[in-house]
Amino acid sequence: MNAEKKRLELDRLRKENWKNWGPYLSERAWGTVREDYSAYGSAWEYFPHDHARSRAFRWNEDGLAGICDRHQNICFALSLWNGNDPILKERLFGLTGNEGNHGEDVKEIYYYLDSTPTHSYMKFLYKYPQTEFPYGRLIEENGRRGKNDREFELIDTGIFDGNAYFDVFVEYAKADSEDILIKITAANRGSGAAELHILPTIWLRNTWTWDGQRPAGSILTGGENTLEINSDHIGRKRLYCDGKPELLFTENETNNHRLYNSDNKTPSVKDGINDYVVDGRKDAVNPALKGTKAAAYYRLKIPGGGESVIRLRLTDKIFEAEKPSKGPRANTSKAFKDFENVFKKRIAEADEFYAELAPQHLSDDAKAVQRQAFAGMMWSKQFYHYVVRDWLSGDDAMPPPSPARFSGRNHEWTHLYNADVISMPDKWEYPWYAAWDLAFHCIPLALVDPDFAKQQLILMLREWYMHPNGQIPAYEWAFGDVNPPVHAWAALRVYQIERKRCGCGDRKFLARIFQKLLLNFTWWVNRKDSEGMNVFEGGFLGLDNIGVFDRSRPMPTGGTLAQSDGTSWMAMYCLNMLAIALELAADDNAYEDLASKFWEHFLYISSAMNHLGKEGISLWDDEDGFYYDVLHLHGIGNTTLKVRSMVGLIPLFAVGTIEPEALDALPDFKRRLYWFIEHRGDLIDNVSCMRTPGMGERRLLAVAFRERLERVLKIMLDENEFLSPYGIRALSRYHEDNPFVLQLNG
Repeated sequence: MNAEKKRLELDRLRKENWKNWGPYLSERAWGTVREDYSAYGSAWEYFPHDHARSRAFRWNEDGLAGICDRHQNICFALSLWNGNDPILKERLFGLTGNEGNHGEDVKEIYYYLDSTPTHSYMKFLYKYPQTEFPYGRLIEENGRRGKNDREFELIDTGIFDGNAYFDVFVEYAKADSEDILIKITAANRGSGAAELHILPTIWLRNTWTWDGQRPAGSILTGGENTLEINSDHIGRKRLYCDGKPELLFTENETNNHRLYNSDNKTPSVKDGINDYVVDGRKDAVNPALKGTKAAAYYRLKIPGGGESVIRLRLTDKIFEAEKPSKGPRANTSKAFKDFENVFKKRIAEADEFYAELAPQHLSDDAKAVQRQAFAGMMWSKQFYHYVVRDWLSGDDAMPPPSPARFSGRNHEWTHLYNADVISMPDKWEYPWYAAWDLAFHCIPLALVDPDFAKQQLILMLREWYMHPNGQIPAYEWAFGDVNPPVHAWAALRVYQIERKRCGCGDRKFLARIFQKLLLNFTWWVNRKDSEGMNVFEGGFLGLDNIGVFDRSRPMPTGGTLAQSDGTSWMAMYCLNMLAIALELAADDNAYEDLASKFWEHFLYISSAMNHLGKEGISLWDDEDGFYYDVLHLHGIGNTTLKVRSMVGLIPLFAVGTIEPEALDALPDFKRRLYWFIEHRGDLIDNVSCMRTPGMGERRLLAVAFRERLERVLKIMLDENEFLSPYGIRALSRYHEDNPFVLQLNG
């Protein structure tokens, strides 16, 4: 077992807390729903980027290339200044959903280069221009562009011309679970010498202002070139800073004077270090050298083509100071004696871990791509904090929010208590979890850290996440939106991946997931099959760009929408639950009945797709050879919405097999299956042939039988329809010349 696998095992057994620290700091906390206390949910405008440097965050912090502990008591991140910008670069910049011509859009260049699953080694790259960052130009130019124009990116401004920028690499290596070495390497890619101010910054998340409490700790000088961080929650840490930086202190408190023209709670505030460095305001920081936010201020002059290195160590250990000496690293502690050796060791261990993981037939380039892709998954973990009940009610020491909130966004989710490290779709553009995205994340995560993947899937089903009615929360903009039910599929795949890689599957995990998903499946049947016909409305389902209607809202025409994709997702859900039940039934025959239930429900759904109600309307259009949504107008009739979109391809997802050995091991299920084949031809004939076993005597279960599969594939693989040079289109090219038009009631 290699060193990284040993760390994963020690963490799993709770012997050593190797995952306590990681890249759990968000890249954007401003402009989020959880920080929005406006009356009508204008999150982007209520907390803009311009406020972020001055205003304390209520729920979670953000930063550049940062880390924090799993509960975000202590945060560390990078701050930069090129001598020209109007503000410190403390966080990534981007456009809000209303500013960007294609929605929210980060306007920076940065890369996740490496990370192990325990974050024993991590590497990040940020490209920082040497001339003034074009904040205003990016906003103005994108504001002039329409939906049909391409986005105006940072590189389009010409700011990187002549290589007038710094490559700033940030690396972390853990000597042990609470001892983190930090290396910042700034490389001047330009030809001439350039000034760079680097401020490694550490602070306490503000957990006290909201209830009028005292700060939950403090940051002080802890000796020569050392910051001492005292947290009420996780104890004492020290940040040892190599060289002779100037230590700056302020409070993580809102600058009320700047934002609201009212008195500040403390003399020094959140943007005090910014004002000290950028504006030269010596009174902006605390002369008493203490606070809840602090930075080690390094002023560097880096020659063209040269680089400078800054070393720090965040640890629970105490290192003695060296004897005074001359040079740039005089009077530092012994904290850096083993610094380079630890980095070399952790990098070698990361190399070993990923070498064992990568398929041997891959080229070196392909292995590097795979490793960096895993790095992106590792870096996209975030501490996510959002307690809906408290958010709706407001805080004791803050102005009460508008009463309109109690009938507004997420008001039906007051049980929801989020305070966990969760895999994000993107820590800037989507710094909130999306349950169905998360299910897909867990597939690659299972390859490197199956325990984390399993924990993520289970988390969404816990009592403080899943709604009491069985719905899985969607995302913070609308927890009640409906996403495709892919949780069972993801759980089964994670189980199978771990079993293949480790030699055994975690049946306890599979059983826990299955039992909770029974609640979710029942919610779907009760809430989204409004007429009890096994045809599902679903709603949004992640396909927001191809619908004739806004599927999250009632139909403007009245009636209901029988969704090809929603119904197909449910057929797939049945097959996933069937597969899990069969796996669990191998050890516990109590699951046989449930296997029968999901097998039969699959047949009912498949039949309904072909015979919708008494009118005999089908979601399958035999003339076009494609699946469509059907608008069911009560008392009037049905209208097939002939939009060739991904909606009509999703029925192909509903496919599975039953192995003969599984049937032989479960006699009750086998008898029930054969009874259905013999007596319910009306159902059996609506799916791929169940009467005749296929290769290896296995039974095929599929919504689309062979003829329909071939017809759909013919359209899907047609370059004038769905097949593009970049993959499968969500909307057929057919509609470029044949737009869909719907006329109802005249």
